[in-house]
Amino acid sequence: MKRFSSIAIVITSLLSGCATTNSANDITAAYNSIKASELAEHIKVLASDEFGGRAPSSAGEKLTLDYLTQQFKALGLKPGNGDSYLQEVPLVSLEADSNMVLTIGDKNYQYKKDMVMGSSRISELQSIDKSDLIFVGYGVNAPEYNWNDYEGLDVKGKTVVMLVNDPGFATKDPALFTGDAMTYYGRWTYKYEEASRQGAAGAIIIHETAPASYPWSVVENSWSGEQFGFQKDNNNMDRVAVEGWITHQVATEIFANAGLNFDEEKNKAAQSAYHVDLGNLKASVTVKNTIKKSISYNFIATLQGSEQPDEHVIYSAHWDHLGTDTSRKGDQIYNGAHDNASGTAGLIEVAQAFTKLPVAPKRSITFLAVTAEEQGLLGSKFYANSPVIPAQKTVANINMDSLNLLGGVKDISVVGIGKSEMDDLLTKAALLQNRTISGDPKPSSGGYYRSDHFAFANMGVPAMYAGGGTQPIDEITANYRKRMSLILRGCYHQPCDRYRDEWNLSGAVQDLQLFYQVGLDISEQVQWPAWYKTSEFQRK
Repeated sequence: MKRFSSIAIVITSLLSGCATTNSANDITAAYNSIKASELAEHIKVLASDEFGGRAPSSAGEKLTLDYLTQQFKALGLKPGNGDSYLQEVPLVSLEADSNMVLTIGDKNYQYKKDMVMGSSRISELQSIDKSDLIFVGYGVNAPEYNWNDYEGLDVKGKTVVMLVNDPGFATKDPALFTGDAMTYYGRWTYKYEEASRQGAAGAIIIHETAPASYPWSVVENSWSGEQFGFQKDNNNMDRVAVEGWITHQVATEIFANAGLNFDEEKNKAAQSAYHVDLGNLKASVTVKNTIKKSISYNFIATLQGSEQPDEHVIYSAHWDHLGTDTSRKGDQIYNGAHDNASGTAGLIEVAQAFTKLPVAPKRSITFLAVTAEEQGLLGSKFYANSPVIPAQKTVANINMDSLNLLGGVKDISVVGIGKSEMDDLLTKAALLQNRTISGDPKPSSGGYYRSDHFAFANMGVPAMYAGGGTQPIDEITANYRKRMSLILRGCYHQPCDRYRDEWNLSGAVQDLQLFYQVGLDISEQVQWPAWYKTSEFQRK
């Protein structure tokens, strides 16, 4: 990674007006203590076969939590939850029997090949039987956008079929929702939630690679096997009985059997709120669940602040991945090296950088590694509902999910750019590396609503999710990026997401140094960062 001889001068400039008790040389030394070699060793351990893919409530979870405890203890950080490094997260796993068939009309569709169905109800048996099918466009009820696909429609006992993403993606019209940038209304989680609120019996999302931002193989792997949720008194009986996905090919066939053209109906759905019956077609499927209740854990460790220890800057990352699938042929372990052993390893590296400071930052620095992100951000949702540190004492959140493994860059991409003053702090810190900040390179994927910072944003806490960039530092890096980006994209939620010696971790180190600097600046400055007035998130 390129080093800058003037780094101490720049840091001194950035911290002018912040009465820090650490010298510029101290801060620079801590900054430079973040090493690619150390980061690589942590990733290797967390993504090893021994850890079995780090599924919640597995042997791999215990190994992961033990490793984090060992590392943070060695750094001198204290338990963040009273006298414990752990926060209990009561989970229930539901594993649907793969021996199921979805029948629509007179056609049977096969599990994984054509569809993936399941149930969020904590019940051994759920089904829809000859349920009427209704296409509800994007399945959105958004009063602030004057859009309601369910308006005037009674879907009780029926199965709704809907498109992934939101209308802005389809039209690219910046005046429609937020144009190409996905809103929360485009997320699969919202679509199932809204279908449940509407009283539907079933909810089916049509998969398409571009608007979903991932191929069918991700649906096949991520929505099959064990699916985790929270233990609830009502056993999730307020959810639809059956929820799932179908392929684009299946959707095209279903619409044709209903006497409709899928592309034409899709176009109508993007122009205005829309719904239409799918002829006389009816759907039937039975989901048989194996139920297991368990306790998983969030990990939390704190470096106590020297002056305002009750105020916290929280760094977060999810430690979990998809575990092991013994039904697969060949490699059965989803090691999750990039997603997200890299981010979890990043927590350790940033923590050790802070411990290099002779005097602890004024505010406390807390490190939170959450469980069950891959199951719908469950660990961070649980934390937000039962925060160890109250929202009114949480100054900001910096989230790390899948670090940059593509080498050094001249910019840094900010997912959800323009939401808070965290952008300004990152812009100043980026000067240390002669970098500029840029927007989300793929806004249509709705990244700001897809990782654990989202739970903090919903609490009203300004949350930053940034990393990587699009402008390689030189031609050698550019050529490397072309090759490695294809590998990383193809290995998303696949067993091939393993540690590779050829990874160029210099870009990850760049980003971790920026994250360290932003957190330090927040800890030292008088004012808390705030949301911009145009953001949908505000302090409650």
